[in-house]
Amino acid sequence: MSHRDYLWCALHLALDGEEELERLCPSCRMEAEESRCPVCGAAVSDCGENRGFDMERFLEMGGERA
Repeated sequence: MSHRDYLWCALHLALDGEEELERLCPSCRMEAEESRCPVCGAAVSDCGENRGFDMERFLEMGGERA
């Protein structure tokens, strides 16, 4: 496949996803667009923080240059 073919496929995948969302009622569309846990499906709040990340350890290992 050429680069153009890959682009065409990616574009149509995105358009198909939008088409599917347009078929939903507003409340179902909101729920479908929410961030969900891939395991249980529960809504995940977008806190933007990884609770398992240890900043002190990161800096200790030389992460301040990253």
